[in-house]
Formats: sequence, structure tokens, C-alpha cells
Amino acid sequence: MGSTPKPRRGNTRQRIQDVALELFAEQGYEKTSLREIAEHLQVTKAALYYHFKTKEDILNSIFEDLNRPVEELLEWGQEQPRTLETKKEILVRYSEALRAAAPLFVFMQENQATVRELSIGHTIKHRVIALVDLIKEPDAPLTDQVRCFTALMAMHAGIFALRDAEGDPEEKREAALEVAIELVTRAHDPGSAA
Repeated sequence: MGSTPKPRRGNTRQRIQDVALELFAEQGYEKTSLREIAEHLQVTKAALYYHFKTKEDILNSIFEDLNRPVEELLEWGQEQPRTLETKKEILVRYSEALRAAAPLFVFMQENQATVRELSIGHTIKHRVIALVDLIKEPDAPLTDQVRCFTALMAMHAGIFALRDAEGDPEEKREAALEVAIELVTRAHDPGSAA
């Protein structure tokens, strides 16, 4: 966690986001000040304030930028037929979005109480519910609803819970995706093998 994340783009706004996210993950959101972010960037607090008025503004901008693929996935998924192939494709695309937004999700895991209090906590909850609705049948029995919700949580575990486990991060992500697909396949076709 001590190394500077690879910048997503070279502009000042992106540099602010990258440094802030690194500091939020290392020190915690509450313990990180705008002054510290400015110092790490070697700019004045006024220069930072030009782009973002508050830490929450920075966090919201990071969330919106890194979560844009999830929004696009939700829009795409709502237009597709409820086939097993569509559900698998939703999981594959979600897995890729999680990989791209891994630093944000690591921050969220390390700062759960803060995230719940901020506006992004509410948004995240509703996006997960919307994703579950795309991969479960409308009249699914409770066990199949649990399978679909657990499929998404398995993918999150590929980032969070398995972070300290031995192995290549990509292999962990692929393993979590495989488990998620098995769960959704079982929920889609209850007669299929477990």
C-alpha cells in the first residue's frame, strides 16, 4: 500500500484523486487532511481547493470515474434478454470493472464505517441491488436470490478477502468469477449440478 498508484491520466485532477485515494487507504479517510494531500502533490492547499472543495468531493469524483463502467453495465444489462449467457456476460463485465476499480474497492473495505456515512455508501448499495436484479429471475426462490447475491460477493472477495492470500491477483479474480458463474448458473437452472 506504500507505493504510489499508477496514475490513470496525467492531469492535475487525476493526480489529486490518485494521491488522495492512496492516503485514504493508508491512513484512513478521517485521518487524511486536504493539507496532507496538497503536501504529497507538492502544491498549495489553494491549488488543491481550486479542483476540490472537500475530501468528500475528491472521493465522490474518484467513485464516479472508476464506477462509470458499472453504470454502463447496468444500462446494457437492462436492455438484454434474461438468458444465462447474458447473466454470465454481466458477471464477466462486472469482474473487469472491479479489477479496474480495485484501489477504490480496497479503500471502501478499509473504511467501511466512513463509506456508509458518505453519499457513495447509499449509491453503492443500490448499484449492488440493481446488479443482483439483473442476474436473478424476478420470481426466484429465496435460495436462488441468495446464490445471485453471493455471486457478487464472491467477486468482491476476489479483491478483498483474497488480497492477502497467496497467488496471482488475476488468478484470484478469475477463480472468484468462476465461482460466481457457477452460482448464477445454478440459480438460473436449479436442475443444474451444483
